[in-house]
Amino acid sequence: MNKRPNGLDRIPTAPVIRIIRPFQAFAANKAAGGILLLFCAVAALSWANSPWAPYYAGLWHTELTVSLAGKALSHDLHFWVNDLLMAIFFFLVGLEIKREVLVGELASARQAALPVVAAAGGVAVPAILYTLINFRGPGAHGWGIPMATDIAFALGVMALLGDRVPLGLKVFLTALAIVDDIAAVLVIALFYTDRISWTALGVAALCLVVLVTLNRLGARHPLTYAILGAILWLAVLNSGIHPTIAGIALAMTIPSRTPLDPRRFVLRSRRVLDHFEQAVGSERSLMNDEEQQAALLALEEACEKVQPPLHRMERALHPWVTFTIMPLFALANAGVLLGGNAASALSQPVALGVLLGLVLGKPLGITLASWVAVRARLASLPPGITWSHIHGAAWLGGIGFTMSLFVAGLAFNEESLLIMAKLGILSASLIAGIAGSVLLARQRRAAS
Repeated sequence: MNKRPNGLDRIPTAPVIRIIRPFQAFAANKAAGGILLLFCAVAALSWANSPWAPYYAGLWHTELTVSLAGKALSHDLHFWVNDLLMAIFFFLVGLEIKREVLVGELASARQAALPVVAAAGGVAVPAILYTLINFRGPGAHGWGIPMATDIAFALGVMALLGDRVPLGLKVFLTALAIVDDIAAVLVIALFYTDRISWTALGVAALCLVVLVTLNRLGARHPLTYAILGAILWLAVLNSGIHPTIAGIALAMTIPSRTPLDPRRFVLRSRRVLDHFEQAVGSERSLMNDEEQQAALLALEEACEKVQPPLHRMERALHPWVTFTIMPLFALANAGVLLGGNAASALSQPVALGVLLGLVLGKPLGITLASWVAVRARLASLPPGITWSHIHGAAWLGGIGFTMSLFVAGLAFNEESLLIMAKLGILSASLIAGIAGSVLLARQRRAAS
């Protein structure tokens, strides 16, 4: 039996590299982003409750006007963060959903069964608990708030635990959160939309038809999709549907196939490298040799064509969303004025519904639904993952921060209800994060 040279036998095979490396990069970015998100949330809370609180409110109510082709759009900074920048966040979420469905954890029914069923339980139980507490009350419309999981925060907590958390558990929680995001997007589109302008919605539909057609015709340049995506965002904004939905819709039209298949890429690259090697052999300067430069450009073009636009856009956007957009969102939305009546506000139905939905509903729903899926033989636990791991991850699923704050802003126009919801979200996320990390750390010690 032939063996590879010394050292190469430890290198993962191509399929493993293709599956593991993107996820490891994703998890590393999300983990670091979660820590930054926590810092920005604390900074916003501190600022909003400091002597400089008026400057906090004044900053986010500062008007900003954007003009293009004679048309002007004027809104405060809070709008630009929550409606424009978060549309880019949702675009990235859409790219992640599409990738997971095509080649990731949601690509096969068997793989997807556990996170999908677990997410369904983690969505339904919190919403039911909230509704029971707020039935027919002024806060009844906020039932969607405790449904979501903040994957950045959850992975950030897991990162602090280091190797105490198995990779398979991170994959499970990531897939669960992506399914959670799909549910949240549907809830926003169906239940948190006021009035529909069918004309604007028709323009948005036409944009989507054009985008899908361009995809089928082989258009691959990001600028093409960016220009039409901006038109789509404006159309959805004027339709009455929240404009962040445009980000998800745009992501579904981004090409996921490559115009250059791997075999042709290998042949073309080998031919270009041979040509480059011959030019190097002549001992001419790299910078002054046109043949070498042409070979490098041809190799760069081949590398670009072998990568699907979906993967390239996702990789390019991750740092901007993780380290700019989400921290800005936290700064703009986590600044809740606590005051002396914060404890009494937490006992109000809205805050209590959010708190119990995230702290009790999420762990109960995720764990119970996972158990039912395994018992019914619809799914099986990933290798090396125990029920204690699942239960700890289920508690981390109660960190609802980003998406929960976002839905709260859509659900409530009344400031007092919004403050109660935010207090519930922040308190629940803190409790769920601490409880989940303690459970996972204890599981590691018990197993060692």
